Amino acid sequence: MSTQSTAGIDEPGTSGEQTPRPGATEDHPSRSDWFVRGTSGLIGGPLGDHAAALDRPAGRDSRFWSAARIVLALICLTLALHWVQKSPCQDGAWQNNVQYTRMCYTDVLALYYAEGLNEGKVPYADHPVEYPVLTGYFMGALGLPVHALGVDNPAINQGQWFYNLNALVLGALAVATVAVILSLRRRRPWDAALFALSPALVLTATVNWDLLAVGLAAFGLLAWARSRPDRLGMLMPGLAGLLIGLGGAAKMWPLFLLGPILILTLRAGRLLAGLVATATALVTLVAVNLPVAIPYRESWGRFFDLNTTRPIDWGTLWYIGRYLDGRISPSAPGELGPFEWLNANIPTLNWVSYLLFGLACLGVAALALLAPRRPRLASVAFLVVAAFLIFSKVWSQQFVLWLLPLAVLARPRWGAFLAWQFAEVCYFVAFYGELLGTATSRPVFPEGVFVLASSLRLITVAVLCGFIVRDILRSDQDAVRQTYADDPDGGVLDGAPDALWHQRWRARSGATDHPVEPVPA
Repeated sequence: MSTQSTAGIDEPGTSGEQTPRPGATEDHPSRSDWFVRGTSGLIGGPLGDHAAALDRPAGRDSRFWSAARIVLALICLTLALHWVQKSPCQDGAWQNNVQYTRMCYTDVLALYYAEGLNEGKVPYADHPVEYPVLTGYFMGALGLPVHALGVDNPAINQGQWFYNLNALVLGALAVATVAVILSLRRRRPWDAALFALSPALVLTATVNWDLLAVGLAAFGLLAWARSRPDRLGMLMPGLAGLLIGLGGAAKMWPLFLLGPILILTLRAGRLLAGLVATATALVTLVAVNLPVAIPYRESWGRFFDLNTTRPIDWGTLWYIGRYLDGRISPSAPGELGPFEWLNANIPTLNWVSYLLFGLACLGVAALALLAPRRPRLASVAFLVVAAFLIFSKVWSQQFVLWLLPLAVLARPRWGAFLAWQFAEVCYFVAFYGELLGTATSRPVFPEGVFVLASSLRLITVAVLCGFIVRDILRSDQDAVRQTYADDPDGGVLDGAPDALWHQRWRARSGATDHPVEPVPA
């Protein structure tokens, strides 16, 4: 690592504060982000050079409406809009396909009945559940009290009460996620507005229980960011692993954060912290699963059976391939195109999907080890989770929530982010058109429209990956490192030099680092 890239970094273990560049003040997107700077002309232009009352070090603002409070108010507004958007479906009386025409379908309400919660069935014990166990626990913890209340009060709409209770708790987790982003980006509070104002969040916040895993993963990243290489600080990797393990017990994707942690701690010579986090996460995952897996093995295995046997799902890379099968190289009558053949041979499809994801992970690991400067944790984590979605045979509409906080932490640039969000909105609309057409047997859009929307979503995620790879290879392009000296999410990695073995390897290979020039805030 170049000496210039570590200027102003505290000695490891001497402080719990993140490492700002010397003299850096709070970042203002109207100055630092080309997209915001351009659009700010609609309201008078970028923040002026003489706005001294606003341009001060973070944490010293005496105004009530600070950036952090504004962002927290915005996430509350976004969640309120989401609740309104879902309100036509809240009574559960889905007549005339209202759940599709109003685009307000939610698994939360539908599965209250489908999983037997309305009959007082205990998840896994009385009814198999198609989700990992912590999500099943969550459903039961909220659903069974609602059922008990409904038995004594038959006038209440149990499904509506269940949905609103879930919306309240999941909304609190979304607010907590914004608070975590604000805590990780004290000098870049407006980055959190990307999450708070996300159109995809407006549309998908309570489609399923994904915000449960998002909140746990966010707290896990915060715990990791607070880790330090001293004895007390080493407790934080364990806490991070605990939270990530809980997130993985709710939805599997938070476990993908462990790979980036391991590879980056290996490069930094801090592998012990990575091993502690990983071991704790795996122990937590097992501990949460065992109470169900042992006595209710068949019910517990439904999640794995469903994901093993399900065919190509809507909107995936494989779905796009199936559509193109008969248009690029039409098969002879009775023959199947390559993607259609994979759909008919699901075990092979599974292995191809896993193989491509594994190769992508190897590529990300190589990038993390070979990059001129050690990448930031959020950047590597985004690439891994995005690779999983790109090559997976399932890419549900709400999976966008997995990427949202990682995108904000990895690349807080408004232009590409909003392009991706536009693609997600297009996919959302096209998806509901596809659902309505299937329900009524009368297509709303030509199939090509849905495939185009799916392709646009995939392409914009891939473009975001490309930008992040560029930022890793050219760290002077990294927006976060224009404010912070190294990695504010890195914990024991923040400000740490590369391990001696890595420095010697780079010296033998003749590689040189690219120094990072400080950029005025």
